[in-house]
Amino acid sequence: MNISLNGQIHQTSASNLNELLAEIDLSDAVVATALNGEFVSADMREKTPLSAGDQIEVLAPMQGG
Repeated sequence: MNISLNGQIHQTSASNLNELLAEIDLSDAVVATALNGEFVSADMREKTPLSAGDQIEVLAPMQGG
């Protein structure tokens, strides 16, 4: 299925947000995630199903000041 990942079309076979992060090699990374504009906490990613056309944002924290 096709989803939007950080503004780019991405084809995935992942059934949930956790699987998507593993697919893009971010399963162990400290990141923030959102599905269709709603924040998804790390402990809810495995329970958050994906559907065709979903908009996913994955953001890494930035350091600096």
